[in-house]
Amino acid sequence: MTIQQTLQKEIEESKRWIEVEKDDSTYKRDLQKRIDLINWVLEDMNNPDIFICEIIESKMNEIIDKINQMDSATEADPLHSELRILDWILYQVCSNEIKDYNIK
Repeated sequence: MTIQQTLQKEIEESKRWIEVEKDDSTYKRDLQKRIDLINWVLEDMNNPDIFICEIIESKMNEIIDKINQMDSATEADPLHSELRILDWILYQVCSNEIKDYNIK
């Protein structure tokens, strides 16, 4: 299974769980954010001029900076969720690059 197929499958599963979830909740919010971020990555992966791993890492660093500026854990919770999602995406998309780099 390719990386794109894995990400697409994750979108489909997240959409299914959104339909099952009746009430607005943190879980539903996170599922929607997962779909949005995966779509963003899939779109950028189609552009050969973009180094997607660097873009994801940069976005993660921006989120960490925002979290560090916040006083409230409750206020930072959506950003922590976004960071966890991006971490998972980074692993899925970039783990092969890291392995290839370590082999050389």
